[in-house]
Amino acid sequence: MSSQAKTETNIEANVKQAVPFFRVSNMEASLRFYLDGLGFEMKNKWIDEGKLRWCWLEIGTAALMLQEFRKEGYDSWKPEGKVGVGVSVCFQCKDALAIYREITSRGIEAKRPFVGNAMWVTAVKDPDGYNLDFESPTDAPEESEYSAP
Repeated sequence: MSSQAKTETNIEANVKQAVPFFRVSNMEASLRFYLDGLGFEMKNKWIDEGKLRWCWLEIGTAALMLQEFRKEGYDSWKPEGKVGVGVSVCFQCKDALAIYREITSRGIEAKRPFVGNAMWVTAVKDPDGYNLDFESPTDAPEESEYSAP
């Protein structure tokens, strides 16, 4: 076996998941959005000085992490703008249209689904400007738009 083939095998066996880590400005607002609005579940958390600072959230088999940055004192950070601007995460789903119907029924503002690259796509922005796309395969024509029944 060549060393390149062995390395590729080791990488495939070793790397299991990529988990986005979002720095957020207001943990409470982010949790309302992700838990109540999108339906994520909190699987792990870190409480520091009586405040939730970090958490691991899951929806289906996908995950992401949130951590509120300190605004003053040790390890503080003051971003120049919204921290999520320019960052997108694409969630691959069985049925993006069902996600759209579910989250909009909970009051989340989502873009009307459309077909792009043979996938239904609907998108939302979280409170810090992170873009979240929910996508699922389809054979509908490119650029089709969803119309609610």
